[in-house]
Amino acid sequence: MKRPTICVVGACNVDLISYVPRLPVMGETLHGTRFHIGFGGKGANQAVMAAKLGAEVTLVTKVGSDVFGQNTITNLQTWGVDTRHVHVTDQAFSGVAPISVDPQGNNSIIIVTGANDLLTEQEMDVAAEAIAASDILVCQLEIPLELSLHVLRLARDNAVTTLMNPAPARNELPAEIYGLSDIFCPNESETAILTGGSVGNLDEAQAAARVLVGRGARTVVLTLGAQGSLLVTESESLHIPGQKVVAKDSTGAGDAFVGSLAFFLAQGRSIRDSMERANRIAAISVQSTGTQTSFPTAKDLPADLLG
Repeated sequence: MKRPTICVVGACNVDLISYVPRLPVMGETLHGTRFHIGFGGKGANQAVMAAKLGAEVTLVTKVGSDVFGQNTITNLQTWGVDTRHVHVTDQAFSGVAPISVDPQGNNSIIIVTGANDLLTEQEMDVAAEAIAASDILVCQLEIPLELSLHVLRLARDNAVTTLMNPAPARNELPAEIYGLSDIFCPNESETAILTGGSVGNLDEAQAAARVLVGRGARTVVLTLGAQGSLLVTESESLHIPGQKVVAKDSTGAGDAFVGSLAFFLAQGRSIRDSMERANRIAAISVQSTGTQTSFPTAKDLPADLLG
């Protein structure tokens, strides 16, 4: 199969990960058991995941002129991500994400977006050629909403498939963002926020996904954690079960799924086949700790998964 070409527009953050005996309640101080600094941000995570699988990936983002920003660029280059459109500013610190992880792999995350908020439409336009040359554009909501809309329009104008991961979710999104999303890929909690309804079981998830389709999304791929993922369009609804594994750390599992989904779709695979393979890679990621460090590379995977 051809080598996929993917452009990701999104945030870079540095993860400050504390492993704790349980997640703290409000006002409580806990002693953690271990601390780790890693690289994150949904844009960076999804770009690295796709690059680890072998895609040609360009990332459009912004970091601070600080040690976190310098190390972020070096890390991206280590994994083969094209950093020509990683902009640097001295007007804000690089984004950070303090994360707490309990022994069951559950996590609590605070994101301080910093330099990511200073991306501009002009910087998006500079990357227009890379966007137009891609098989798939991937974007999220960790950068200003108007910028995500701008790059979705650029992609649509150039007949590039668009994959929108609406995270972190917000109560309302412009109708245009649904119409510009060829694939709209939220998780359960994001879907609940977007629709205002419960997503506690498969029937509720299907109903909520149909609401998103009704708003203009062509295809909804709803991730369900250990339960796998759900495909909903105007004409079909299909549950693709996940794999049962013992999770050590679920941080970044959604990004592993999105980056993998983009990779397989850009290879020319069907949406169902791509989701099945992305489910498997997300399940592999939760069996290791960290974010990008938990993402498998192509050489780590069974031959049938990439073949």
